[in-house]
Amino acid sequence: MESVEVSPELRKGRNQLAVTVTLGHAVKHVFNSALPILLTLMKGDLGLSNTQYGVISSVGRGTSGATTMVAGYLGERFANRAGLMLFISLSMMGISYFLLGFAPSFWWVLAVMLLVGIGPSLYHPPAIASLSRKFPDRRGFAISLHGTGGSVGEMLGPIVVGLLTTESVKTASIISLTYLVAFQWNEVLKISVFPALLFAVLVYLMMRNIPTVDSDTASLRDYFGDVGLLLKDKVMLGLIFVTAFRSMAQATIVAFLPVYLIDTLGKDAITTALFIAGAQATGIVAQPIMGWLSDKYGRKIVLVPAMSLLGVLYLTLSVADDGVQLVLNVLAMGAFVYSLHTIFIAAAMDVAKGRAQSTVVSLIYGASFLGTVGPVIAGLLSDTDLGIKSCFIFSGVVALISTAILAGLKLPKTINQQQVH
Repeated sequence: MESVEVSPELRKGRNQLAVTVTLGHAVKHVFNSALPILLTLMKGDLGLSNTQYGVISSVGRGTSGATTMVAGYLGERFANRAGLMLFISLSMMGISYFLLGFAPSFWWVLAVMLLVGIGPSLYHPPAIASLSRKFPDRRGFAISLHGTGGSVGEMLGPIVVGLLTTESVKTASIISLTYLVAFQWNEVLKISVFPALLFAVLVYLMMRNIPTVDSDTASLRDYFGDVGLLLKDKVMLGLIFVTAFRSMAQATIVAFLPVYLIDTLGKDAITTALFIAGAQATGIVAQPIMGWLSDKYGRKIVLVPAMSLLGVLYLTLSVADDGVQLVLNVLAMGAFVYSLHTIFIAAAMDVAKGRAQSTVVSLIYGASFLGTVGPVIAGLLSDTDLGIKSCFIFSGVVALISTAILAGLKLPKTINQQQVH
């Protein structure tokens, strides 16, 4: 990879872009992280089995993975309209959650979850591609900042939902204010449309005057030409398969950890929220550090050890005692889940050598479509005599398989590595 000189024109507005994209990503993940807890509460009220719950969890991810390729094309073709795409993404997310709040049955939830997956899929390709074009010299760090915003949102979402839905907290004197807004899960979903639309407008206004960098994609033919060229690269294909397996493991953990904490261990929503939020807090610290390390020393030297450890941590969830062991296990997991994802994206962009940025992002996120079967398989396993802990064993094995594939890939050197050598 050749060194990149960043012109004054390219630098103009890029810090504002980073702040705006990171803010929007934080808001998006407030919604994303709140959903598993809300779905777990819904699961109890609607009397859903673990298998049905797994199907619901997979459907949203499935549509997200399937539509991200469309978002990739739009992000390439209309690179100068990234602000509008982010507005549409956040707005669609709020509207779909509003509809989910009216769910009377499994089939309604299943239908609306198809829509829930579309909003988030429209965000990443234009957002990350905009950062990559503006920060070619600090790509890993910039994308990690975007990921840090996601971790902040992942931390805040469960806490907000926990405070609004836990009966014991509503009557506690310390947080008695929440008694005034004693919402049920369906009410939380309905009112979420208002903050979603508010932040959608805010992000659009903040993006409006930032100078953009156009892509080379002028038509649908150009886009699919770029996709074809990228898929001919064996390293890119390897990263796609690694992402698919990693997504399968992660989707299972995200879906069934709240079920395990609430249904099996009997914890309330706020305690469950603190577990999940604590994990994201460690990710907020770890993510920019790991992004910086990957820029300086290479993606693989960070990814392989971290992926190996994450696979082991998934496995140990099945044997961790309810107490200090479980808390430490969940906190340690949080340091890697989103940190690794952003480095995978940076690695894919390194392989693409700066071309077709939105297309690269859509391929990596689109690979998660292959991972949507994870929660379904885990739900089927947990409805047998194996129990819900089998979900964690399944996740750990799948994560370690993805690590083995990654270890065999030859990733290109980063710009900083090239400069050192």
